[in-house]
Amino acid sequence: MTQNVGGIDRILRIVAGLAILSLLVLLDGNARWWGLIGLVPLGTALLRWCPAYTLIGVNTCPTKQVE
Repeated sequence: MTQNVGGIDRILRIVAGLAILSLLVLLDGNARWWGLIGLVPLGTALLRWCPAYTLIGVNTCPTKQVE
């Protein structure tokens, strides 16, 4: 698994994941379980790998230059 999620992208995923995860506390009834979708951006941020990026060929991770 090659890393394909960069720094700013990673921070945005963490913030979005936590915001979506907060729906577990904010909503009532069965609608609150939609907050579990927030685990997806959190997981991709922690692993620094996004399967969707692999499929479409996107890489926001900075590359190391070989001298």
